[in-house]
Amino acid sequence: MIVQWWLLLILGLAVGTLGSLIGVGGGFILVPVLIFLMPKADPVQITAISLAVVFLSATSGSIAFVRMKRVDFKTASWFALATLPGAILGANSTKWFPRQQFNIVFGTLLLIASLYLFFRPERTKDSNKEPSPNHTRREITDAAGTTHVYHFSMPVGFGVSLLVGYVSSLLGIGGGIIHVPVLNRTLNFPVHIATATSQVILGCMALAGTVVHFVQGHLTGLYETVAVLGIGAIIGSQVGAHLSNFIKGSGIIRALAIALGVVGIRIVLMTSK
Repeated sequence: MIVQWWLLLILGLAVGTLGSLIGVGGGFILVPVLIFLMPKADPVQITAISLAVVFLSATSGSIAFVRMKRVDFKTASWFALATLPGAILGANSTKWFPRQQFNIVFGTLLLIASLYLFFRPERTKDSNKEPSPNHTRREITDAAGTTHVYHFSMPVGFGVSLLVGYVSSLLGIGGGIIHVPVLNRTLNFPVHIATATSQVILGCMALAGTVVHFVQGHLTGLYETVAVLGIGAIIGSQVGAHLSNFIKGSGIIRALAIALGVVGIRIVLMTSK
């Protein structure tokens, strides 16, 4: 193994814990660290490893959140379906865009979103405002006995998921980093439902990408590395999911804001080199 197994295990634990805690998968941490640890690896191999580990992490986190009864299965199914054509289109349209300008604009937008979420972590709800009759209503009672009632526009969510799949594939970042704030702020999902549902959607996206990389042989010779990272991520995802029980929604949103800022800075800095 190119990298010490214990180092990969610790990295997997960190990726799984943070990814499950805020519903983003942890790929935004894994990719730059792998580039540092495996400087001779081909970029497509790094991406393949990341997607495989994110799939294992998201699956483990999803199982934990299912036990907590926080997953909106109906919505997750539709939104996961919407991400797939977007991901395929994004992978095949990179040559159509001036990548440098696109990355600068997108990275800047992520930084702005990060600042907004960090300084305004709580959504203000108007209890007197009636939901639109065209909105989808969901009522979920979790394992702790808390009932979550929310309304959202299914067409808007479907369209956003299509865009998330596209941008994620185009830039090579995890979709959860965008999906969670959209689910919470735009579609009115409670934070803990948003992070849990995002894990299921992310797992479907990562599985599709992993299968493609496996068929194309990008994971050949890397199965041991994926296995050790995956073991750490699986364990870490369980830890992150249970830690979410002790962290308020505002704390999760602030952690997500920091993650958004890290990704935004990374995209801008990589573009400027």
